[in-house]
Amino acid sequence: MRSSSDTTIRPIGRLLPCAVVGLGLLLSGCSVFSPRPGQRGSLIEPDDYAQLKPGVSTRAEAMDLLGSPTTHATFDDNTWIYISMRSVPAPLDFPHIRSQDVVVLNFDDKGVLRSLRTLDKSNARPTDMAPGATPTPGTKINVLQQILGNVGRYNPLSNMNSTFGGSSGPMSSNSGPGHAGAGNTLP
Repeated sequence: MRSSSDTTIRPIGRLLPCAVVGLGLLLSGCSVFSPRPGQRGSLIEPDDYAQLKPGVSTRAEAMDLLGSPTTHATFDDNTWIYISMRSVPAPLDFPHIRSQDVVVLNFDDKGVLRSLRTLDKSNARPTDMAPGATPTPGTKINVLQQILGNVGRYNPLSNMNSTFGGSSGPMSSNSGPGHAGAGNTLP
């Protein structure tokens, strides 16, 4: 005969392994859905630009070590700027910037490095979006432009399910000479 204590132990004994497996799956799923950091711009490491010496290094050496610059200064081709940013996506928000680095190289007219500056996230200036919208000329069209813009687009037979219609009308648009067909023919 079974006692009443045997019947209460069995359901708990079956639920315990299921709870352990479920908890393990739940915790392992957290790492699967965690946001992955994104890299943008030039991946410049301090070891790379530490090899450049002002007064000695040239543009060619900088290009070999760091690659092409992200941008040049607006009015000075002798200023090379390398920008990199690591960000982590945030749900329902802009990505969170984890690190932001800028390396600015200034060369003289002979192509020799004059100065090397490094900037990071602490040197950044916060900016806010401007309220409102900027009007763009030419985006509003009047009634005459709408009518003339739709000339040739209307095909009365395009929605008919008959031998003439189908989805492409009586003249099949995909059987022309440019589409390896026999030309536009009626069925």
